[in-house]
Amino acid sequence: MKIHYFQRYHAKENVATANTMLLLSRLYQYSSDKFFRFLKSEFFSDSFEPEIVFNLQEKSVDSIPDATITQESFKIVVETKMSDWFYSDQLMRHLNSFSDEKYKVMITLAPELMEEDKKNIFEQQLRKYNTTTKASPVIHINTTFEGIANAIQEVIDDRDYEMQEVLDDYLNYCYNDGLIAVSDSWKFMRMQLAGTTLDFNVSQDIYYDNADRGFRAHDYLSLYKNKSVRAVGKISARITAVDTDNGMQYEVEFGELTEERKQKIADAIIDGVQHGYDIKSSKHRYFFVEKFYETDFKKITPRAPMGTRVFDLTQVLETGNLPETQEIAELLKTKTWS
Repeated sequence: MKIHYFQRYHAKENVATANTMLLLSRLYQYSSDKFFRFLKSEFFSDSFEPEIVFNLQEKSVDSIPDATITQESFKIVVETKMSDWFYSDQLMRHLNSFSDEKYKVMITLAPELMEEDKKNIFEQQLRKYNTTTKASPVIHINTTFEGIANAIQEVIDDRDYEMQEVLDDYLNYCYNDGLIAVSDSWKFMRMQLAGTTLDFNVSQDIYYDNADRGFRAHDYLSLYKNKSVRAVGKISARITAVDTDNGMQYEVEFGELTEERKQKIADAIIDGVQHGYDIKSSKHRYFFVEKFYETDFKKITPRAPMGTRVFDLTQVLETGNLPETQEIAELLKTKTWS
């Protein structure tokens, strides 16, 4: 059984806040450099330098010490809601949490962005507050749980295997607890490493993975082998299966469980054995696609990916309206990634 990093099945906002802070804490422990890159990209200006700075013979008012070690002060105040239930009076009271920090940010965090009129009212009050205080101004950032996850995804790469696992589990928690809407899954393509099973996957329009592995909601599945994404298909069903004392046990997450799909799961188990995989005795998730189309979406950097990756097809293809899957496959042949 997989041990999750984050608490599950608690709708209270303090649990959502604690899990998000745990995610950020894990990022900091994993790499302080990536953590500070995340802060700068999302919450602070380019002039913000949160890292510890080592200087030699830095001139002060009356002397020149041999060395100094400094870090600019900052504080982030977070208010979390389970929907757009933010109130200006509460947010204004939160301003008392700040003192003389050089950089101050208030984050309003929820599954959805704040309604524009409500946001404008609070930010108007905040601007008035900033003009009447001698201290450095407070910046307001309104974001979502998905926005936090996306920003962290931008600062980690394929080889940050441990941190990617933490982020996947956070995303899985958010989906389970309804903190991320799945309405934008239509634009995401998940890339999986296929290797020795690629031919079977493509011929049977199926891919399997350990059921404990979390993932971002996505409508498209692609398969990677030898420096390139080789096939892409639109997901038509997602079913978990495991062999028990009472026979195969199936759970339908999406789509329908048909006799044809049961047979494909059985064939996948047999094919897995031929490649040294035991996918029968442990619970696996089977992704069925309408059809895998051949493509050649090349990776142009030398390092091989260590695990999954999610692409926003609207960004890759530079369009707000995705064409049919076969055309997506053709268009990906003209693109590269790193």
